[in-house]
Amino acid sequence: MNQVETITPEELQKKLEAGEKPEMVDVREHDEVESGMIPGAKHVPMGEIPERMNEFDKDKEYIFICRSSARSGNVCHYMNEQGFKVRNMVGGMMSWGGETKRP
Repeated sequence: MNQVETITPEELQKKLEAGEKPEMVDVREHDEVESGMIPGAKHVPMGEIPERMNEFDKDKEYIFICRSSARSGNVCHYMNEQGFKVRNMVGGMMSWGGETKRP
């Protein structure tokens, strides 16, 4: 299995503060995102990824986010196998110290 690229919450926060607009996808369940998502992230629950593949572009890099980075890691491996450029945010939302907004 290919090694999945990662990004730390701090690195992601620096990108956002620098005005970059990375493609972030939160794969948590609906009730979990109620507590807040990273502003600019798109919500696609993990179970819906296969049927929503047409929403992703192989020319872009996606940063996947979940609560602890376990599920997003699984999604990254899956997306990687489909030929997408992906990164997993290490530590997930439990390690995110930046701003959040409710969906």
